[in-house]
Amino acid sequence: MDDLKVRASKLLERLDVEGKRKEIRNLEAESMKPSFWQSHEAAAEKMKAMAELQKEIDSAENLQELVSSANYEEAEKLLAELEVLLFLSGPYDEGGAILSIHSGQGGVEAMDWAEMLKRMYIRFIERKGWSHEVIEETYGEEAGIKSAVISVEGRFSYGFLKSEAGVHRLVRQSPFNADKLRQTSFALVEVLPQIQDAKELELREDDLEWEFYRASSHGGQNVQKVSSAVRLKHKPTGIVVTAQGERYQAQNREYALKILRGKLWHLAEEERKKEEQRLKGGYKTPGWGNQIRSYVLHPYHMVKDLRTDFETSNTEAVLNGEIDGFIEEELRKL
Repeated sequence: MDDLKVRASKLLERLDVEGKRKEIRNLEAESMKPSFWQSHEAAAEKMKAMAELQKEIDSAENLQELVSSANYEEAEKLLAELEVLLFLSGPYDEGGAILSIHSGQGGVEAMDWAEMLKRMYIRFIERKGWSHEVIEETYGEEAGIKSAVISVEGRFSYGFLKSEAGVHRLVRQSPFNADKLRQTSFALVEVLPQIQDAKELELREDDLEWEFYRASSHGGQNVQKVSSAVRLKHKPTGIVVTAQGERYQAQNREYALKILRGKLWHLAEEERKKEEQRLKGGYKTPGWGNQIRSYVLHPYHMVKDLRTDFETSNTEAVLNGEIDGFIEEELRKL
């Protein structure tokens, strides 16, 4: 219990409850001004931030109460949850994320696996109380998806999801084969930060090449008669992004720019990490060569993270979005 009290004391100090109360008072004072509501979008973001700050204060007060009443089990559980937040100190960890899923080689099996992962992440996002929107999706011919891009809005959503980037491997009996042979499938997950302030990563118009086309639905049928979908190429790097989830071209343009900013920041960040690790060795580029997790559904049930060795036999829970344990273990290691 003494160890728990020390950990709780250090955590509460770093959470700076008084500082958070001051932030709330400032936001409340700001919300009383008539000009506060001139931009409904900006006002909504500030009100949401105020609610999140209050939530953190409530959790800190709850922890103090649990420790004082010697409720060790509940105190340990809440303390572990709050400690994870302290690991989220990256430049964009507190903001939203752009999550992409790509099926690997293996045809319909891999596409079905990509769709299973999409469902897993959407369940996780919903459990966290975040919001999401599918902004790009390419369906498989028979089943599943070739790829999907999901915009995630929620405090610390990038911080929590960033460690999910890499290759996810599935081993199971094939549901698409009459002989039910054992099949291995792969899917790649990419996670980018949402960079809201365009000034943080400015894009030169001369470096951008736009193309507009009609969005299509499952089966390739045109759902619109206007060219609302966009394809954006960044000429200096050759990066190409597409967005077609919205009905209006302007909205898809915004999403395309948001994805591009995230990709450019990620590219620069990977170069920085590569240089840092150059002398140490062991650097892994987050791409198809970087397998991070194995999901085995046959001949036994096991999900194991290859970076931390964290594992569970409750594969059903994991595929229903209960991946907190994997994320927390990786965050503690960073």
